[in-house]
Amino acid sequence: MSYSSWPSRLGERRRPLRSNSTTPSSRSRACSCWVTAGWLTNIERSGRRLSPSREGQLLYEMAQPLVESLDGLEASFRDKVRGLDAGELHVAANSSTILYLLPKIVEAFRARHPAVRLTLHNAISADGTDLLREDAVDLAVGSMLDVPADLSYAPVYRFEQRLITPPDHPLARKPRLALEDLSPYPLILPPRRQVTYRLVDLVFQQARVPYTVALEVGGWEVIKQYVAMGMGISIVTSICLTDADHDKLATRSLKEWFPTRSYGVVVRKGKYLSPQARAFIELIQPDLFAPRSYEDSGPSER
Repeated sequence: MSYSSWPSRLGERRRPLRSNSTTPSSRSRACSCWVTAGWLTNIERSGRRLSPSREGQLLYEMAQPLVESLDGLEASFRDKVRGLDAGELHVAANSSTILYLLPKIVEAFRARHPAVRLTLHNAISADGTDLLREDAVDLAVGSMLDVPADLSYAPVYRFEQRLITPPDHPLARKPRLALEDLSPYPLILPPRRQVTYRLVDLVFQQARVPYTVALEVGGWEVIKQYVAMGMGISIVTSICLTDADHDKLATRSLKEWFPTRSYGVVVRKGKYLSPQARAFIELIQPDLFAPRSYEDSGPSER
């Protein structure tokens, strides 16, 4: 059976179909669909020629775009792949995420896509969401407490909240720790716009335990240094604690009062993710923003 004997449009005099938009391979696939689907009743014989019936012509018009898209699939795929070999990628993250979480991911991305120009924008979570809304960055990586309605947050990593003190501090030697035990000692915390400060304030307020902030300073490394010098105590996320800290700091778990902190990927809802952005997210967690079924709860937004 040949596609070339079909009319190009319904209602016209039957004539050989010579459409420039369909290739021999696509016409062959379309014919195969009719045969395998058992739709030969949609084809009429007129003398020695075969032509579609009214239903057959309708089916042809419905199937033609699908068949033509198969012809362009390979070229479209190659264009997508070539798109990964160049271009730019802008990622927003705060200093702790850039310092402790992203190095291996960035290293792997640079090894796989050396021609892509990667820019890391050092920004706290609040500023990172503004950059997302302004389309100044493709995605953000970090921690969120409250997720705005126009953003999607997919948590990937979870870290415990820990108390850090000098090694000889009374809280370091106390057998059982209570939240009230922290109250007499001054805290060193990140600036109040950051998630850590807001979380600490929330927990102490809910427990109705007073606390004092002696110093606000940005950067976990600076906070750890000041705590080691005896200038106060702090509550930090375990992401920033390394083996080198054990000699100069004592740490205690606060999981009884503080929830674990999640870190993940933030994107603007409805925004098209470039191949570069998808490749970067794939290194964090494959299929992180893949479509999910109704029964699947999908990424948490808390």
